[in-house]
Amino acid sequence: MTFELRTVCTKQNKMRHGKKINHLGRTDSHRKALLSNMAVSLIKHKRITTTLAKAKALRTYVEPLITKSKQDTTHSRRTVFSYVKDKEAVTILFREISEKVANRPGGYTRIIKLANRPGDNAEVALIELVDYNEVYTKGDAKVEKKATRRRGGKKKAAGQTPVEEASEQPVAEATEKKAKGSTKEKKAAKADDLTIIEGIGPKIAEVFTTAGLESYDAIAAKTADELKAILTEAGDQFNTAVTDTWPEQAKLAADGKFEELKKWQDELNGGKETDGETKEG
Repeated sequence: MTFELRTVCTKQNKMRHGKKINHLGRTDSHRKALLSNMAVSLIKHKRITTTLAKAKALRTYVEPLITKSKQDTTHSRRTVFSYVKDKEAVTILFREISEKVANRPGGYTRIIKLANRPGDNAEVALIELVDYNEVYTKGDAKVEKKATRRRGGKKKAAGQTPVEEASEQPVAEATEKKAKGSTKEKKAAKADDLTIIEGIGPKIAEVFTTAGLESYDAIAAKTADELKAILTEAGDQFNTAVTDTWPEQAKLAADGKFEELKKWQDELNGGKETDGETKEG
C-alpha cells in the first residue's frame, strides 16, 4: 500500500522543467505538418498573418532552413525538402531568397503584433521575411528628413533664416555645391538597382556591376546567352540562374515602364516564364 502511494505521488509531482516547445494543442505529426505548410506559404508570399503562438513556432522552424539554403548543394536541397515538402518552395528558397539574405547572418524573419482576433480574442501577428519589406526602408528615409527639419528649426530659433544663409554664402561655394550635386546625380543615374529584375539577387547584381553592367540599358543591350556566359565565368554557384527574360525586363525598366514590368513579373516564376504563358511587352 505504501509503495502504491509513493508511485502515485511521484507521477503527480512530475513537472515540465526545461520543456519550452509549444505543441500548439496538436500531436507531433499534426504540428510538423502545420509548420511545414506555413513555411511554404511564407517562402512563396514572403509574409503571412497567423496567431502569435504559431508565428513564434514558425520562426524557429523556418530560419534554420533559410540558413541551410545558403549552401546550394544536393544534400542541402534534400534536407530542406524533407521539412518543406514542396518543390516550388525549395526552388524559390535556394534561387531567390538565399541570394537576398546572403549577407545577413541570421534573424531573417520579423514578427509584428496586430489587433486581437474578434471572437476568441486570440493574439494575431504578421510574420514576414525582413529583406522583403520596403516600408521599413522608406521609414528610415523619413527619419533622415525629420533630422534635417530639426536642424532647420534650431537655426530659425537662433534668429537665422534659410534666406539669410543663402545670401551670406559666396557665389563660388554655391557653384561648387551645384557641380558636386550634378556629379552625384550622374553616378546615381548610372548605377541602377538591378535587383528589380526578377531573378537577379544581390550576388548576381554584384557580378554584373563588376563586369561593367551597372544600368538597365547595359543589361538590355546583352543577350540572354551573353548574360549566362558572364555568370558562368563568375562561378558554378550561378549555374541554376535562368537569364531568358532578363534583357526584356531590363528594357522595360530602362523605358520607365515599371507597371508593365510588375504585371509581367507576376506571371513569371523566379524570372522564368511558366509553361502555357506568353511574354508581354
